Amino acid sequence: MFSKSLAVGILAAGILAMAGLSSWAEDYHNHPAALAKALPEASVTLDRGLKASQREGKPISGKYEIEDSALQLSIYTMNDDQFSEVIVDHKSGAIKKAEKITDGDDLKHAKEQSTAMAKAKIPLDQAVENAVKSNGGYRAVSVIPMLAAGAPVASVTLMKDTDVKKVTEKLD
Repeated sequence: MFSKSLAVGILAAGILAMAGLSSWAEDYHNHPAALAKALPEASVTLDRGLKASQREGKPISGKYEIEDSALQLSIYTMNDDQFSEVIVDHKSGAIKKAEKITDGDDLKHAKEQSTAMAKAKIPLDQAVENAVKSNGGYRAVSVIPMLAAGAPVASVTLMKDTDVKKVTEKLD
């Protein structure tokens, strides 16, 4: 009886450990330390990536992220009523690919971001430049527009090594 209980306990612990590792692996892609480690290989700043993506439409958000264990610069753009995810080469600034956003959470987020940008008078690349100038030594890794009390603002995430902070820049 004792050995059966022990075996069940070990099996349960193993299943929980695997579930924990799986969840950790998913979080790893958004983990600041992983991004901080990969970011020095990027010679293109976020604001330059936003400008480069304009060929595909108006930039409505952008971020550096770890995708498939590699650094990637992803920009959402809007062209008329179409949304795209534009991948900008983080070393050259060239557009690597652009894919239409057609469903799911990505489409929901793109629509929310486009609503905020419709009211914006300041482009995202300028908001990013302003945030970086006001926070010496930090590098912008993401910018997401939103409405705050009806006014458009950009939430800019900045990094210096593994130190992460968010600042808000007005877009009107």
